[in-house]
Amino acid sequence: MTTTTTTTIVIIIIGAGPAGLTAAYQLSQAGIRSIVLEKGSRVGGLARTEEHSGYRMDIGGHRFFTKVPEVEAMWREVLGPDLLTRPRLSRIYYNGRMFLYPLRFGDALSKLGPRESARIVLSYLRSRLFPHRPETTFEAWVSNRFGRRLFEIFFRSYTEKVWGLPCTEISARWAAQRIQSLSLPRAVWSALFGQRDGRVKSLIQAFEYPRLGPGMLWERVAEVVRLRHRGGRVVGVVARADGREQDIEADAVISSMPIGELIARLDPAAPDDVRADAAQLTFRDFMTVALILDRDAVFPDNWIYVHAPDVQVARIQNFKNWSPDMAVDPARTCLGLEYFCMEGDALWQMDDADLIRLAAAELETIGLARAAEVVDGAVIRQPKAYPVYTGEFEAILDRLRRFLEAMPNLQTVGRNGLHRYNNQDHSMLTAMLAVRNLLGEKHDVWSVNVERSYHEEVRLAKGRPGASKERGRGGGVEAASAE
Repeated sequence: MTTTTTTTIVIIIIGAGPAGLTAAYQLSQAGIRSIVLEKGSRVGGLARTEEHSGYRMDIGGHRFFTKVPEVEAMWREVLGPDLLTRPRLSRIYYNGRMFLYPLRFGDALSKLGPRESARIVLSYLRSRLFPHRPETTFEAWVSNRFGRRLFEIFFRSYTEKVWGLPCTEISARWAAQRIQSLSLPRAVWSALFGQRDGRVKSLIQAFEYPRLGPGMLWERVAEVVRLRHRGGRVVGVVARADGREQDIEADAVISSMPIGELIARLDPAAPDDVRADAAQLTFRDFMTVALILDRDAVFPDNWIYVHAPDVQVARIQNFKNWSPDMAVDPARTCLGLEYFCMEGDALWQMDDADLIRLAAAELETIGLARAAEVVDGAVIRQPKAYPVYTGEFEAILDRLRRFLEAMPNLQTVGRNGLHRYNNQDHSMLTAMLAVRNLLGEKHDVWSVNVERSYHEEVRLAKGRPGASKERGRGGGVEAASAE
């Protein structure tokens, strides 16, 4: 859609997460009016910042690290000096011990012992000689690159806890997208000699982070758009708020709502086979149980991965170590224990007080703190957090994409809009490309954060909205990482 006026174009944006608000920000720079529709009470989506008793909590833990200059420029433009540089420290809790992550050769060897280490090496060599074929599952993909033994130690338990599925039912595409270019030799090389470049996202040692959490970015972006909250669901350009429906005329729609929900709400209705495909796409939900402890320091990590099957918690965030200003009282510490579940299951429906007691008990089981040190807590439930990669999801997405591409003034973006496990910067990049598409350019939004995008450049035209001011060029953009 090409325009020569800035007064008659109105674009509806569905969802006030990273993708939706990036689109609104880019449109505002182009002088185009947008209306953002959001059903939640806070902006930022999965990258929002929640608050309890003055303590700020990051929903999932969001490192600000990217190879996309346009995204980095927007972060710096909006946040300025409030974008902090933070050291990264994360570990894996396994078999009663803490392993540095990324793995350090000496650290892992000393804790696993020479016999186990030898088994890992032999297992890796065997995987190179006799790889799993076909390589269609997460289990096969990881085993082929790390060996079966290392898969069993450091991948199976955590992955199955997160997704609630056997690794044989998770698509290899998820591993290719999230662990791309990492292998046992590369990890050992990095552990022994350090990184030769910054290409492997899992190995970065520092990242940037907003002083008051990731929601700080999106709360500021929201100031430049007309943000609408609603109690009901969004259906195309019909918004329902407070029980009342309102028709909003729009020249185009950018949607970051779950693609299945979008298709289910088209009027006229999509064909039966398209709606049947959309209904097969599923999500994994999760909860953050925030515990406030009467202790100024608990552990030095930003976060810890819990690879122990005897507890349900999968990851533990230490918000104070992301930014000291996340804690209102420096004498106390707020931790976020993350539990992965399905909306409506027994864990999801558990009473908040019971969840807080469970999290406190599991914190003590792991040995990080005593349950008696917990003085307060809160529960934050996050539905549709992670798109599930199972079965024929790629073929389903391909059919849905072809159907939606018949409507060129409808752009789907972001993690849920594309049913892709995007990081924050990937979601922002899809929104930037979508805006350019509506302004007359042609970009493949769906190609962002697929495996090949780590090896090919995505070109953004110099001088378009969002072009890098800091680096002075539109340049080659390589989609990389930010959580």
